[in-house]
Amino acid sequence: MKSADASGSALGAFADNLRAAPRRIREGAFRGGAPHTDRTRSTFVFGNVFLHLHSVRVHRWSLRWWTTAGLGIASVAAFLITLVTGVLLMFYYKPYPDVAYASIKDIHFVVPTGRFMRNIHRWATNVMVVTVILHMARVFYTAAYRSPREFNWLIGLALLVTTLGLSFTGYLLPWDQLAYWAITIGANIAQSPREVTDALGVTDMFDPGGLQRLLLLGSDTVGPEALIRFYLLHVMILPLGLTMLLAVHFWRVRKDGGLARPSDADERLGPPAQTYPVFTEAPAKTYSLAAVVRGRTEAVNRGPENTLPSMPHLFYAELAVTMLTVAVCLALALVSDAPLREVANPLVPENPAKAPWYFLGLQELVSFSAFMGGIGIPAIVILGLALIPYLDREEVQTGDWWGGPGGWPLVRRSIAVGLGSVLALEAFAIRFGWLREWFPAIPQLVVTFVNPATILTLAYGAYSVWLVRRHASARAGALGLFTCFLCGFLVLTVIGTHFRGPNWVFYWSPADWPRH
Repeated sequence: MKSADASGSALGAFADNLRAAPRRIREGAFRGGAPHTDRTRSTFVFGNVFLHLHSVRVHRWSLRWWTTAGLGIASVAAFLITLVTGVLLMFYYKPYPDVAYASIKDIHFVVPTGRFMRNIHRWATNVMVVTVILHMARVFYTAAYRSPREFNWLIGLALLVTTLGLSFTGYLLPWDQLAYWAITIGANIAQSPREVTDALGVTDMFDPGGLQRLLLLGSDTVGPEALIRFYLLHVMILPLGLTMLLAVHFWRVRKDGGLARPSDADERLGPPAQTYPVFTEAPAKTYSLAAVVRGRTEAVNRGPENTLPSMPHLFYAELAVTMLTVAVCLALALVSDAPLREVANPLVPENPAKAPWYFLGLQELVSFSAFMGGIGIPAIVILGLALIPYLDREEVQTGDWWGGPGGWPLVRRSIAVGLGSVLALEAFAIRFGWLREWFPAIPQLVVTFVNPATILTLAYGAYSVWLVRRHASARAGALGLFTCFLCGFLVLTVIGTHFRGPNWVFYWSPADWPRH
């Protein structure tokens, strides 16, 4: 009897445990319970692997739509969409020249929903590039790069470069005419230092351009080595690097005290509709391992007044931006197919052969000087962007749009200067040509360093220096310079996209292109 009773009790306990298993799994996954109070909301953020990079509470200023326009989250959402659709495409894609194009055609015409997935992948990539650029502009125009956020600005700059690299490496994978010749242009830009070394006669001893081309393609030509190299970069190395940079970027946002906001943000917002408990009026100490000391972290002198729990307020805002990004990518995928030309043919060049749209501004400059347009000017721009937080040490109007001496009127004038300068130079060069057309025997070094790209850069730099002297402010000079370069990038991209035809000749419309 005892044995039977024990057996029955064991079976009963087993049945009870089985019935309780779903509840225990749920409790194990969400140990803090439903987030109904401040304490459980805090536990929810702390205990979630995806949310723990967030601070437990977020300032009301950061939740305002116009503070960030959701651009950072939109960039991450576009990356996740690209990642998911890219993994689905990998099931059918074959990274070998003999079959790469055929596999893309199968995805496009045979695989169920394959064309739709490829369209989403393509548009999510473009959305990501646009939102990353706009996000960097937002950070700059609100002076959110200032101390203690200088390093995170550098991380953001690395994210921009990695994003462009991720999109560029995926451009070759279809192995069609468009992809093949666009990458050929990129390889020629990488080789452009030879323009200088050939003019100096030192290429045989020092050839950085040839080394860059070899590292990019793995060969002298765009072939199997380049395809497998681009595929590896696109599906493994760059996504891993981007993921790590994103993790550090989000973590530093939290450790640097959250998003930048004006010093008088609390007064502008007014009292909250609902009062949340606070710890002290003005905390004066932080704790270190050894002793209670006066701290230097961003938490000092910043209590939780005017803050809300990240869960659900910030979490719901991020979900809303993510859903909007998904909707935009889906809508674009429905109305526009990813391009697919004829199979790549090294013997039949595309004319005009154009790089991806975000490099067409550089290609326009490259048409005047390969080295300065493709290497020199971009290096100057990246170095200048990296130095901005360390040159602008001011504190006035941090967190305000167009904050700094001059404000929006200065930015408005800079837009006029930026657009006027680039349009005037482009119009002159298109109408009258440049040094090589005027003086065929002119030394190449003169053409390299005296061209519309360098003159435009010097004009923007001179305008920036004038603003620094006029306003006695590095921030004023940075505002003018950044705005001018942004306008120049926009105009050059539009010209390269819509007004350049065969042999890179200017045409008002593709209808004016010569017919063969």
